[in-house]
Parts: sequence; structure tokens; C-alpha cells
Amino acid sequence: MPDRPPAPDRPPAPAGTSRDRLLAATVEHVARHGLADLSLRALADAIGTSHRMLIYHFGSKEGLLAEVVAAVEAGQREILAGLAASDEPAPVAVRRFWRGLTDPAVREHERLFFEIVALAIQGRPGTERLRETLVEPWVEVVAADGVRRGLPPDVARAQARLGMAVTRGLLLDLLATDDLEGVDAAMELFLEAFVPQD
Repeated sequence: MPDRPPAPDRPPAPAGTSRDRLLAATVEHVARHGLADLSLRALADAIGTSHRMLIYHFGSKEGLLAEVVAAVEAGQREILAGLAASDEPAPVAVRRFWRGLTDPAVREHERLFFEIVALAIQGRPGTERLRETLVEPWVEVVAADGVRRGLPPDVARAQARLGMAVTRGLLLDLLATDDLEGVDAAMELFLEAFVPQD
């Protein structure tokens, strides 16, 4: 069964396979509207396809959610790879990373990340993969950078976990309050107190 054309007020789907286009459209839709009351029929209508096409490509609502989780995880890994590849002094790299995370252009995706984290913590089917990759890969990469910069491994791991917790906590604060100035000030205080100044 072919996909229906998008409604006139919707942008055209991205290039790629039909499955890729459906997944990209789904991620964008749930970033804007959330996952809480998501139904396949309503989603299909919103992204210009049929619920049968979603079932054909993803098997079920849980299968689609698993793919959304994988797409969000891939985006997080891209961010992580950029952080790991940096040769900048630690405070400069963290500030650049923070500016990217707090850019208003990614706010909807940040909200989606936290919504998926909440679902994963509750054990929602389709979110298992995120629980496995939520903390340890980040700690490993950031701790390795700390060791490279001369910190003992146990201190580097503790600082990496603290940095991740502060960053995610301040992002959650930003999403709840929209107080960019306040969270930026808190991040600066954290950088001064805990991030080696190279």
C-alpha cells in the first residue's frame, strides 16, 4: 500500500526509504507533540501516512517507540562523539557543548529525550535500549578525557558522572523554567569549581 501524499500544510518528507522518512517524520512529530497520548492512527494522520504503513514498517506502537528511542540515542551519540573528539581545553569544550545543548533550535528534541528517559525509567516496552546507554557510555568517554588530561581514573569517573548529572539537571531546569540566564550562571559556577582549567 503506497504512502498518502503529505497534507498541503506539511513539509515534504525527507529523502531515503519510506521507512526512514516515516521514522524521521515520527521523531519530529513526537518532539513537537510528545509521546504521552500517542496513537498510531493519530500519528499516521499527522505525518501523512496510514496506521497500516506504520505497522508494516515498525510492527507495533512499541516497535515504533523502540525506533524513536534508537534515533534519539543516535543523536545523543553524535553529540558524545563530538565532545570526545575535542582537543580544546576542557572549559572551552564544555561551554561549546553546553551552548549546543541549550540552543532553542534543539529544545523540542531535549524535551523528547527527557520524556523518553521517563518512559525508560518506568520500564515502558520499547525503551530498554535507552536505559542501557543512558549513563555508562557518557561516563566512559568523559572519564577517558579526564584521564588523558591527568586525572586519576577514579576521580575522572566521579567527575564525569557529576558533570553528566549537572548538565542533564540544568537542561531539565531550562525546559521547566525557560531561564537560560539562570542555568548558564549555574553551569559557569560548576565549570569554575569542578572542571580542570587546563
